[in-house]
Order: sequence, then structure tokens, then C-alpha cells
Amino acid sequence: MSENTVDPKQYIINDEPYYELVSDEVERYQAAYNVRMPMMLKGPTGCGKSRFVEYMAYKLGKPLITVACNEDMTASDLVGRFLLDKDGTKWQDGPLTTAARIGAICYLDEVVEARQDTTVVIHPLTDHRRYLPQDKKGELVAAHPDFQLVISYNPGYQSLMKDLKQSTTQRFGALDFDYPAEKIEVAIVTKESGVDQATAEKLVQIAHRARNLKGHGLDEGISTRLLVYAGQLIAKGLDAESACSMTMVTPLTDDPDMRDTLDAAVQTVFG
Repeated sequence: MSENTVDPKQYIINDEPYYELVSDEVERYQAAYNVRMPMMLKGPTGCGKSRFVEYMAYKLGKPLITVACNEDMTASDLVGRFLLDKDGTKWQDGPLTTAARIGAICYLDEVVEARQDTTVVIHPLTDHRRYLPQDKKGELVAAHPDFQLVISYNPGYQSLMKDLKQSTTQRFGALDFDYPAEKIEVAIVTKESGVDQATAEKLVQIAHRARNLKGHGLDEGISTRLLVYAGQLIAKGLDAESACSMTMVTPLTDDPDMRDTLDAAVQTVFG
């Protein structure tokens, strides 16, 4: 994509994403966006952080550019690079630069996965300067007045090797996310998967049992996303125990004893 041909409309979310309000997170985010405060969403995998950003972009009517961060991502992947084509050398904006130019919300998902020498490129966009240096091109890109940067990560996976520096975290406002309360999670699973409420309640019950094992054999509990996957399989006719095994047991652990524990929970609830 070229900086001169990007149509912001291609990044607009036209259909309202389904999102169940948990607390006052919408009001808080709206206040942050009103002052264009960079935002950090912290919470476990599959608890709704990405869906929340999509919902807020829709609610605000702003373009959304999402970047799935990984350990191989370089600064050039975010900012841009020169490319060769039939006419010679041409500059191609990266997603962060594109978002800054068109006034989009730029969402860096699981930013802690990116190398620290990559994440520092966002610093000038997260303070009073609000510009993005393009050293290779010799340009300073001033952020559009509507631009906002949002990052997310899972604090449960923090380590000495994978953590955000204080010089980065203190540039952001933050919202904590967690798995929804039982009633809300049942409503989400029912809506998103198509199963009846009674089945959704059983899936949530299994998840609560598994989440109690976090730190006692499991690195992470069963996410709301996995509950929806299980519900979708059940809604399509797969028996409940097989659906739960595929989505709520096998993905979580390879430890035989822990799998037996999770299988036993499934059998107790659905048996």
C-alpha cells in the first residue's frame, strides 16, 4: 500500500461486533479516546481484548488497523520499507505509519511478543510529540488528530525475557481485562456459538473448574474463546465430550495427568 492511495474506508468496521459489557470499560475507553490517550489492555488469552477494540472502533466510527505482534517483527514491519518494482524503488508504509496518516486506531496485539528494539519505535507517538520518525526515508510523519495507539498483552506470560519496559508502559493508560462473570460468560457462549443456555452453563462450569488449576498444573485457564469453539461444535451435532476434548482439553496441556483431570471434569458435568 502506498501512502498516497490508502482509503481509510477499507479499515472501517461496518457491522457491529458482538460485545457484552462487563463493567464501565466502554466509558473509560471513550474518555481515553477523547484525549487520544494511548491505551494498554491487559488480560489473559481469549478474554475479549481484541473484540473490545473492534467494538470501540465501530462505536467511534474510526478505522482500525490490527497488527499481530511476533518475535520476528522488525521496526520496518511497523514503519515501512523501500521495495523494488518494475519502475524502480518505491516506499511502502507499514501499518503503524498508515494508521498515523489516516487517523486510525492502531492495535498492536500481544505487543510483548515483539522485540524491545522494535517496540521503542512507538515512543514518539505516545507522548506530546505524536509523530513517527521514518529514518530510512528522512521524514517525520505527524499523527492525524484522530490517531490512537492501543496495545495488549497477557501479564500471565511475563518473564525476564518477555516483558514491557517501564519506559514503554508509563506512556499508556491501562484497562484490566479478565474472564467475564459467570452470567455474562454464559450469555456470550450462547450468543456466539448457538448452543442453548443450559449447555453454555455447563461449558462455563467446566471452565471455572479448569481456571482454578492455573498455577497448579496449568499455565493458563480455559478461555472464553475456547468455550465458544466447543459450543459451535456441539451446535453442529458433535457430542459434548468430544467437542470439549478437542477445544478445552487437548489445546491446554500435554500432561497426561492434567488431561485426565480435565476429562474427568467434562464427564462429571456432561455425563
